[in-house]
Amino acid sequence: MQHHQHQNSLGHYPSTPPNSHLHAQGLGNGSPGSAASQIISPQWQQQLLKCEMSRSSRSPHHRARASAMASRTVTRSAIPITNPNSKASPPTTEPKSTNSSPSLHSASVNHPSSTVPPVAEAPFRPTASRPPSNNWTSLDMGGVNIKNLPPTSGLFTFTFLVNLYLNHNALSTVPGEIAKLKHLELLDLSGNSLTSVPGELGMLTRLKELYLFDNHIITLPPDLGTLHQLQTIGIEGNPLEPSLKSIVQKDGTRALISYLRDSCPVPSPPPERVWKNLVSPAERDAMASDPHVETFSVLAYNILCEKAATERMYGYTPSWALSWEYRKELILTEIMNYEADFLCLQEVDIAQYEDYFIQHLKSQDYEGVYWPKSRYKTMAESDRRQVDGCATFYKASKYQLVEKQLIEFSATAMQRQDFKKTDDMFNRVLGKDHIAVVCLFENKETGTRFIIANTHITWDPVFRDVKLVQTGLLIDEIEKIAHSFGKYPPPPPKRADDDSGNSVPSRPPPHYTDGTKIPLVIACDLNSVPESGVYEFLSNGSVPHNHEDFMSHMYGKYTSEGMRHKLGLKSAYAGAGEIPMTNYVPSFQGVIDYIWYSAANVGVNAVLGEVDQGYLEKVVGFPNAHFPSDHVCIVAEFRVKPPKDTRPAASNSNGTH
Repeated sequence: MQHHQHQNSLGHYPSTPPNSHLHAQGLGNGSPGSAASQIISPQWQQQLLKCEMSRSSRSPHHRARASAMASRTVTRSAIPITNPNSKASPPTTEPKSTNSSPSLHSASVNHPSSTVPPVAEAPFRPTASRPPSNNWTSLDMGGVNIKNLPPTSGLFTFTFLVNLYLNHNALSTVPGEIAKLKHLELLDLSGNSLTSVPGELGMLTRLKELYLFDNHIITLPPDLGTLHQLQTIGIEGNPLEPSLKSIVQKDGTRALISYLRDSCPVPSPPPERVWKNLVSPAERDAMASDPHVETFSVLAYNILCEKAATERMYGYTPSWALSWEYRKELILTEIMNYEADFLCLQEVDIAQYEDYFIQHLKSQDYEGVYWPKSRYKTMAESDRRQVDGCATFYKASKYQLVEKQLIEFSATAMQRQDFKKTDDMFNRVLGKDHIAVVCLFENKETGTRFIIANTHITWDPVFRDVKLVQTGLLIDEIEKIAHSFGKYPPPPPKRADDDSGNSVPSRPPPHYTDGTKIPLVIACDLNSVPESGVYEFLSNGSVPHNHEDFMSHMYGKYTSEGMRHKLGLKSAYAGAGEIPMTNYVPSFQGVIDYIWYSAANVGVNAVLGEVDQGYLEKVVGFPNAHFPSDHVCIVAEFRVKPPKDTRPAASNSNGTH
């Protein structure tokens, strides 16, 4: 067994392999040399060239030896001469450019996807312990007559491998445990005695090259349809069923993957998500029997707008499951099933809000408040309806909408006197059109007030400073809105009928001495993990002026004095432990969606639990047949803690107040 660090892939050999004239073998019914046998697609030409390269690498550890020979031939002049006394520069973790365009890794997209995550890996701090690292990522076990690869093989612990060569051995099977090597980009199983390949290979979504040349494979599992980054699947030299082979011959690997993906059977649905109770059964019974206990529930859900749900972005999702016609019904069914008092949806475009959601939710007693992102103002009417935004729905029979406000982060930033109009402001903050929708409600029966904020923060990890700035602007504006709302006079007391039908005064409405006493909930897609500056700011109430997430950019008082707030926020899921993920794609699985609440006047009764882990282990990412968005919805049930001066008087022994 040999490993090597530098390895050319088969597609990058410097010259055409010997016997490349054989590229027309096995094609068509024409005789060798005839015109019919020469007319082959470019994709199939590449297939046959790579097959010949594979056949020329039968010798033991062929690629490791070739790599070692190549490294020995590097001329001395090619080795850079450096000053041994100069200090090594620390590795940079962020591009230095302040341009507002997306980072290089995502230059062609403006939305996170299957290959572009919303969060970058955190840079190592000097004091942090590093995980074991390896200076090699390729392993060549080719041509050494391996006959068996047991599921318990130590090979499957080498999860850092990028290239693995098991070619020209005597393997008759490959265990499904190979799916543990999730970083593989090239896997060569050519020249063995395989009659099939495990469906678990479909979990290796980073694969770009999969060589199965010269085996005995008759068919391919449809599970391989999730290999959305695969560029070459080597099938030549196998008795593959003609329908599959013809797809590759005519249209190439990607066409085959699309066919397998769309023909894959729908897997079994996951178990229902289980509610996590944060109060004891006795406490819940006591609340249920107390007529003065007021509860309410909030759902937050980034539904993945139609325009962003493309095959290029989510290539592992069957086309029928990615279509909006299919997804919108699942989304609507899911949010209606939970019957939350407030629904806070992100990535809702204008057309779907007006034509679909508001129309269907009306019948379930919901009314809505909606604003699209700011870019819609500059777009033609035909494109405007595809712009997404934030939609907040509420139970109209229970709550009165008192006021609604739009926060446009770029416009709010422009109005701040301490935000000097620097390059950082213009190139990083002002180029983003993200928004928040803030609604002020009163409970029609109790007079209790609520502030429900719904927001979607910028996604690109290169702009984590902007994420922090947008969150700071959001909180600053909410504090102003809450202060104003606290000055509103309370509604007049209502009267209720007693058991005899007589009109008696009902519980007096609460009186709020200031805005911080009003129950507040912020439902959001923050595109930030719990280890981020955004989470630290919201949960701790402050971040220092030199926080690393500012990335040395300058943002007025935020970076001269630090950021702070007095809202006393907590994440609804923090009490039960943040769930493992709210966003699930091959490039990222983690928590970026939250429901925050003001802990001084709101308590958490229960939260909707996580998606079954056993189900997730068999799924490469969302959306899929069962989950219509790349996010999952989160739901929390709260109880109101009334202001102290408006608590009802204690009951006496006769049960009267």
